[in-house]
Amino acid sequence: MDRLAHEGIPEVCALYKRVWDQFPELPGDRAREWTPGPLEFTSWMEGVTYFVARSDGHTVGAIGCETRAGSCRIVRLAVDPDHRRQGIATALTQQALEWARHARCGSIWADPLSRFTAAAALFQRLGFSECGVFHRHFHNEDLKLFEKLL
Repeated sequence: MDRLAHEGIPEVCALYKRVWDQFPELPGDRAREWTPGPLEFTSWMEGVTYFVARSDGHTVGAIGCETRAGSCRIVRLAVDPDHRRQGIATALTQQALEWARHARCGSIWADPLSRFTAAAALFQRLGFSECGVFHRHFHNEDLKLFEKLL
């Protein structure tokens, strides 16, 4: 796992495009919203530390860590469809846990869409507790809340 540097932004943008292209059932506006160009992604980096996973020199996973008020929120976790089920999301989430501890956060949390059941299983496997649901919160979809005290 490496901390994302600015020169890696185009590869991360391409990763997000590959990931969200795999979900044709998502409304088009949502897929576009989650597929930034390099300039937009640069603005996403304000206040967020990103880590990337690489395989054979290519970016195959990314995770953002937004620390605020003694807590860390996981944002934009994504793994290339061709590299799933290889422990990349686990390693990225463990990197986020390490970053949160380094930043002296008391907790870390994530809020995936309810439809992303693999993310929910990942967080539960890593010791997060499901602590709530925002009903119809994001584009009329439920978000599940997961938290882990550090």
